[in-house]
Amino acid sequence: TGGRDSVCRVWDIRTKMQIFALSGHDSDVFSVITRPTDPQVITGSADSTIKFWDLQYGRTMTTLTHHKHNVRAMALHPKENAFVSASADNIKKFSLPRGEFCHNMLSQQRATINAVAVNEDGVMVTGGDSGGLWFWDWKSGHNFQQAETIVQPGSLECEAGIYAACYDQTGTRLVTCEADKTIKMWKEDENATPETHPLNFKPPKVIRRF
Repeated sequence: TGGRDSVCRVWDIRTKMQIFALSGHDSDVFSVITRPTDPQVITGSADSTIKFWDLQYGRTMTTLTHHKHNVRAMALHPKENAFVSASADNIKKFSLPRGEFCHNMLSQQRATINAVAVNEDGVMVTGGDSGGLWFWDWKSGHNFQQAETIVQPGSLECEAGIYAACYDQTGTRLVTCEADKTIKMWKEDENATPETHPLNFKPPKVIRRF
């Protein structure tokens, strides 16, 4: 877990006891991801850094300083040894286990990004305070589709924000948690046409490094 006290805490689920208190960030810890195949925790913070932690010794392994703003969301690829981090400056992809920078996503979502999810097919989605859902090609970093969430009737327009997102185990349904106090499930529209759901899929041949 990560908190406003700048600490990431590791817990034993069976005993509900704290194992480690991982201190080192200078501000709120917004996002935490773990790898099932490696005793490692990765945290993103409002201090604009990403830290890798060794769970065996409870200490920092690496600190990434590529972002200039809060790192509010991160997501692991379910098959590849890579993850993405989202901030107001950009969405960045890193390789694992060492955290080498790969590339930026090739567009900038003009919103505070709170949620990131990616499925096995390489479809990544980001959700932000504006209620926008942006869909990305994992390999190229190209943004190929944009959509807007539907605010619950009776809610204010400002309650369109998306706070969390994840795919189900099949990778075909997307679940979002939103500011209007709803949990929404999304699936592919089998009746979609290029007119109703326009795509802009022209990934570049060469990925540039920024």
